[in-house]
Amino acid sequence: MVTGGAGFIGSNFIRYLLKKTDFKGAIINVDKLTYAGNLENLIDIDQEFGKKRYFFERVDICDYDTLRKGFQKYKTDTIVHFAAESHVDRSIFGPRDFIETNIIGTFNLLEIAREGWQGRDDVLFHHISTDEVYGSLGKEGYFFETTPYNPNSPYSASKASSDHLVRAYHHTYGLPITLSNCSNNYGPYQFPEKLIPLMILNMLEEKPLPVYGDGKNIRDWLYVEDHASAVWTIMNRGKTGETYNIGGENEWENIKLVTVLCEKVAGKSSNPRDYYKKLITFVKDRPGHDRRYAINCDKIKEDLNWKQSVDFNEGLDKTIDWYLANKIWIANVQSGDYTKWIDMNYARRGSSFHTEMNNR
Repeated sequence: MVTGGAGFIGSNFIRYLLKKTDFKGAIINVDKLTYAGNLENLIDIDQEFGKKRYFFERVDICDYDTLRKGFQKYKTDTIVHFAAESHVDRSIFGPRDFIETNIIGTFNLLEIAREGWQGRDDVLFHHISTDEVYGSLGKEGYFFETTPYNPNSPYSASKASSDHLVRAYHHTYGLPITLSNCSNNYGPYQFPEKLIPLMILNMLEEKPLPVYGDGKNIRDWLYVEDHASAVWTIMNRGKTGETYNIGGENEWENIKLVTVLCEKVAGKSSNPRDYYKKLITFVKDRPGHDRRYAINCDKIKEDLNWKQSVDFNEGLDKTIDWYLANKIWIANVQSGDYTKWIDMNYARRGSSFHTEMNNR
């Protein structure tokens, strides 16, 4: 069972598992289909594997009874838990959804697994989390698996809470779990409220490219398929009860990343190299904006023999090419209600969706 399998990372994980590994089982995709969940992300998977090895159930993980029925119906022996509210700005404007989905939803899954897997050691609950639970770094240093939690937004606090619940169910009830904390993902099918796709799409429409504060906030970037391969590695070779950090080892200041994107998109659009740079617009910083994230992922590399396979230059090219080639997907996503939501909430701060964004 893959929760949140219609979202950006979840859909890429499902595709990776069914098309690029020796996985022989079946996948149940459980997704509520909120604004960021999109079954178009998996049309090819449904056509090739539907009703044989791929099944979709529209379920809210906060709906305990329906979730439990699905768990029992498919005789689930593994849960990979991606489902979460994940947009920091949304958590600032409306934290309730984050508390309900990220904490109560995770609790429901843990309870269902605890009840259904009593006494079994051939099962696994893998929980997907974020580097944001660790807080913010200065100019030096890294997040390790042993770094104390220090979340600074309602989003990261809700994820920290869910992490603690997962570990508690392992230590208290013996539930077989593994847990991973990843850095910023990028790649195909990412919802365009996040930095890289938003910048690409705004360039194509020649809209402002909003950058928070001075643009010097630093993030570590991980290509989404490398994240999928890391999760699968942990599920197969990780030690029960352990946490593994998954990083790109690829730190970039937001402003430098936006500049590189401008140059790459210009080149692919037959425009002069600096054509889109004039659209860069600095906007008021987000409340509680963490300055720097950087993950040390020596543990997964040394203990489980995993490593990244896509360097950042290649990954950015793949990502830009995908968005340039998938304009129908983009149009369908942008016709949803997310633009209205963001415009409404950003209007409270004197700007609009097109002049402010989430440099997570």
